[in-house]
Amino acid sequence: MPSRIFSLDALAGRVVLITGGGTGLGRAAAVELAACGARVVISGRRAEVLDEALSVIGGRAERVVGDVRVPEDAERMVDHALDRFGRLDVLVNNAGGQYFVPAEGIAAKGWRAVMGLNVGGTELMTRVAVERAMRPSGSGGTVIDVTLSPHHGLPGMTHSSAARAAVEGYVRAQADAWAEDRIAVIGVAAGHYDTASLRKYPEAVWRGAARTVPLQRLGREEEHAWLVALAASSFGARLSGAVLTLDGARDNWFGPWPPGEIADPDGTVPTESRRGDG
Repeated sequence: MPSRIFSLDALAGRVVLITGGGTGLGRAAAVELAACGARVVISGRRAEVLDEALSVIGGRAERVVGDVRVPEDAERMVDHALDRFGRLDVLVNNAGGQYFVPAEGIAAKGWRAVMGLNVGGTELMTRVAVERAMRPSGSGGTVIDVTLSPHHGLPGMTHSSAARAAVEGYVRAQADAWAEDRIAVIGVAAGHYDTASLRKYPEAVWRGAARTVPLQRLGREEEHAWLVALAASSFGARLSGAVLTLDGARDNWFGPWPPGEIADPDGTVPTESRRGDG
């Protein structure tokens, strides 16, 4: 399927590695990047999931099995792109995860697991990609780190809120540190999207998530993919150091929308009469 936004050759000649590319937002990004002409390598821990994703993405994609937390796996993922295509232009750190639990219920093991995946995995994959591919090439590259919105915290996911904030700090610091190497580092903060990952939570959670978005709907996976494709383009160099939030204004508010204290019983926001109206 062609891209609905970009030309068929918008990313022609670029090689992209997407971690966690077998499902959800990662797979949607892979579909879009391939549609824009990129050669795409998706990675994940389950071969059968990756194989299913390949049937959706099409012939411009390959897969490599690996865990972003394991140094040997990280090296194998990057080396796969280098061996097959001779380069790696873009790394999308999409792999991540958390579980729904009140803050006081987070066990030390659970906290370390979420931090290890979201922060440690992102740092490891980025370091390996930069050291083995982007810096040696002399032409730089782009690292896209997927984080989460809202930035004022996710109730029931305190561990994830802390981890994603750490990644955004990493984005800003590394964008400055690697500027001379022509390596752009960009954050993409994803709001509430209608994905299988969201729907694995209790129905009250994902229905409530939609109600808290001022746009009054969950995001579509393809919308996130369009932003990733833009960051992966040559324009991405200008976005280095930025965290781009795509969440239907969710970052501006927490709670039901419209706010109950200012809404009429039917859910509408009253309009104040002004002198001269009518």
